[in-house]
Amino acid sequence: MKSSKRSILSRVFKIPELRFDDCENQSLTSFSGLVTYQHLFQRLELKKRLELCFISQDNSPIYSHHLMVLFLIVHLSLGYRRLRDIDYYKEDPMVKRTLGLNQLPDPSTTSRFLKQVDDDSTDRLRELSKEIVLQRLEQLKLSRITLDFDGSVLSTSRHAQGTAVGFNKKKKGHRSYYPLFCTVAQTGQFLDIFHRPGNVHDSNGAIDFAGVMVDNIREILPQAKLEARMDSAFFSEEQLDEWNDHSVEFTASVPFARFPALKKIIESRKWWKRMDNDLSYFEQSWRPDTWNSDFRFIFIRRKRKQQQKGPLQLDLFAPLSYEFEYKVIVTNKKIGAKAILKFHNGRGSQEAIFAEAKSNTQLEYIPVKKLNGNKVYCLSAMLAHNLHREMQMHTYVQEYGTTAKRRPLWAFQSLATFRKNILQRAGRLIRPKGKLTLVLGANKLVQNEIAEILRTGKTA
Repeated sequence: MKSSKRSILSRVFKIPELRFDDCENQSLTSFSGLVTYQHLFQRLELKKRLELCFISQDNSPIYSHHLMVLFLIVHLSLGYRRLRDIDYYKEDPMVKRTLGLNQLPDPSTTSRFLKQVDDDSTDRLRELSKEIVLQRLEQLKLSRITLDFDGSVLSTSRHAQGTAVGFNKKKKGHRSYYPLFCTVAQTGQFLDIFHRPGNVHDSNGAIDFAGVMVDNIREILPQAKLEARMDSAFFSEEQLDEWNDHSVEFTASVPFARFPALKKIIESRKWWKRMDNDLSYFEQSWRPDTWNSDFRFIFIRRKRKQQQKGPLQLDLFAPLSYEFEYKVIVTNKKIGAKAILKFHNGRGSQEAIFAEAKSNTQLEYIPVKKLNGNKVYCLSAMLAHNLHREMQMHTYVQEYGTTAKRRPLWAFQSLATFRKNILQRAGRLIRPKGKLTLVLGANKLVQNEIAEILRTGKTA
C-alpha cells in the first residue's frame, strides 16, 4: 500500500518536558528480553548448581554467594563492565525478577563478595562452567571434537594479587594475568581456563591442562575423534608425544628461531609442489637432534608481493617482484597438506571467541585486588558467553556440518546484537485479573524470536 508524503512526515519539533517516575512503582523495565535468560536459568537449574559451588563458605544472610555470581552473569550479559555501573539499573524490576531478589546488591557489596571467595569455591565454579559445556557436547553426540589452546593477556593498570609484568603487546609494562584457555571449535565456547600470572611462557602448565581436557571429553564421548590445534609456543616433544599417547590428532606451528636446521632444509629445497596460485609446499619426516621420535613436517611457502621503494614512473612498465613467506606445521594427521593447512588456519576462530568475550562480556576486566575475586569475575564472563551460545544451540537447528576449518556448527549471533535487538527492550509488568504479564512493544520480529526461545525452553 502506497503512503502519501503527508501521512509520513511530521511537523512536530517541540522537545517534551521530562519527568522521572519511580521505575519500581510503575513496573517499568528497560530489559524485557531478560525473560529469555530467566527461562534459560530455570532450564539449566543454574541457581541450584551455583549454590553447590559455595557450600564450603558461610554465605551472607542477605546475599548468598551463588546469587552474587548469578548477578554478575546478568550484569555482564547486559553489557556493563565496572561494578559501579550497577547503580544505573538497580531499580529495574525485570533484573530483580530474573535473580529472585527484591533489592539488588550495591557495588560495595559486590566488591566485598569478590574479596571473600575462597579457593574451593572458585575451583567448583570453574568445574561448573566446564560441566555446562560438556553436557552440551554430550547432547550433540559429535563424532569429532576440535580443541584449541592459547593464552590471552588480561592486563590492569594497578596492582592485583597474582599479576606480573610480562609480554603485553598492547599495554607494555602493565601488570597482567596470562591464563591459558581451551575452546571448542564446534560450539564456540570456553571449555576451561588455567589461570596464570602474566610473566609465564605460553606453554606453562599446558601439558597437564590439555591432558585433563582430553580425559574429560573421553569420559562422556569415548568414541569421538579428538583434534587439537596449537601455535608455536606449545611446540615440544613432550606435548606432541602426549597427543600421540592419547590418540589425539593435532597440528602445531613450528618456531623457526629455535631450529636453524629448518632454514637449511628450506634453502636446499629445489622443487615445491603447487597447492594453488600463491601456495606451494613439500613435506618430510623430521625431528630435532635432541628428540627421539620423527614427526610429519609440512613446509609451506606463500607468494607475497615485494614492496616497491623509491620513485615510481607511472608511464613506464614496472614489473612486480615476489618474495615468499614460510610456515612449517607439524602434525600426525593422515590427510593431504592442503586440508591440513585449512584445518590449522581454522584456529583463528579462537581469536574471534576471545574478541567476542572481551568486548561483550568484559573478559579482560580486572575488578578487584584479590586473585580469587578476579578468577570469579573471569569465570562469570566465560559463563555469560557460554550461556548465550547455549541458548542459541538449544533454540535453533544446527546449520552447518564439519568443514575443513572446523567452523562452528551454528551461525552464532553476537551477544552485542542480541542485547540490542532483544535484551534492551522497554516493557511493563502488569497483573490483569491477577495474572503476571510482561507487556512489550508490538514488534513482530522481537515477538517471534522471544516466543521461539521460550517455546524451546519449556520443552527441555
